[in-house]
Amino acid sequence: MAASAQGPDFDTPDPDRVDERAHLLPEELAAGSDDPQAQAEVILEESAERTDDPEGTRDDSSQVP
Repeated sequence: MAASAQGPDFDTPDPDRVDERAHLLPEELAAGSDDPQAQAEVILEESAERTDDPEGTRDDSSQVP
């Protein structure tokens, strides 16, 4: 992951993490995916955003009561 003076670059997920995440979970395999690589990038970008700004992303989450 590229780092800047402000910290890690969350806009661009680490290619190794993307490759690892692109291996679909059983429920993802059942649902299907046209582009597992692109899906993995989006998942990791959103995860990094939630980790970096949990309060700011709380209202957007369907998993937070």
